Amino acid sequence: MRRSRITAYVTSLLFAVGLTLTGAASAQASSSAATGYVALGDSYSSGVGSGSYISSSGDCKRSTKAYPYLWAAAHSPSSFSFTACSGARTGDVLANQMGPLSSSTGLVSLSVGGNDAGFSDVMTTCVLQSESSCLSRVATAKAYVDSTLPGKLDSVYSAISAKAPSAHVVVLGYPRFYQLDGSCLAGLSENERSAINSAADYLDSATARRAAAHGFTFGDVRGTFSGHEICSGSAWLHSLNWLNIGESYHPTASGQSGGYLPVLNASD
Repeated sequence: MRRSRITAYVTSLLFAVGLTLTGAASAQASSSAATGYVALGDSYSSGVGSGSYISSSGDCKRSTKAYPYLWAAAHSPSSFSFTACSGARTGDVLANQMGPLSSSTGLVSLSVGGNDAGFSDVMTTCVLQSESSCLSRVATAKAYVDSTLPGKLDSVYSAISAKAPSAHVVVLGYPRFYQLDGSCLAGLSENERSAINSAADYLDSATARRAAAHGFTFGDVRGTFSGHEICSGSAWLHSLNWLNIGESYHPTASGQSGGYLPVLNASD
């Protein structure tokens, strides 16, 4: 009888602890889902290239197929502020996008730095000029990433921490543009494609270092885009598009849902 009473007591105790832990876990999940989400950044975050642009966003071209919009639709945060904007540099994020951040912000995502480093000009140079000019412009972009970009990223990251001290911040990187030795029969040389890929790697590495220094999570999308670069035969990036030049070298809707969203999901 005594052993039975002890067994019953232990069983009851374990059951009570189980309920407590289950309740705590549920409360934590509920709290996480209830916090506000703010999506900052440039065209890779606004969704340029994916279509379905929100008319009220104007030239910022925020898309309902962009990864922030998809994440918010799936997770129903208590509030969702989508301020990412096409063409944004670090200074634009600081000046125009941070208004919604507050102590109740639980999640912040952003991609920024590519425009500061002049990637649009890199691609213009590489498409229109010689291979040597392309390689030289890539080298200039890398030098900027070394000398100037880290301080600009620090300014953005510090401002986010100050305005949203409780937020989990996910800094999304950029994919490599090209699959080397791929299916492309014309256009840039392999040397140029390799140089552009190396510049993307360079930018991602610098961004990851600064994000880590601020205690932020770096979301590396190069893995999810692997096999879906330009020249892959199943590209999630637009190649040069003369009819809609602004969408060139940006993720398609599949790139947003298959390349970016899974990385944010794994990092949030």
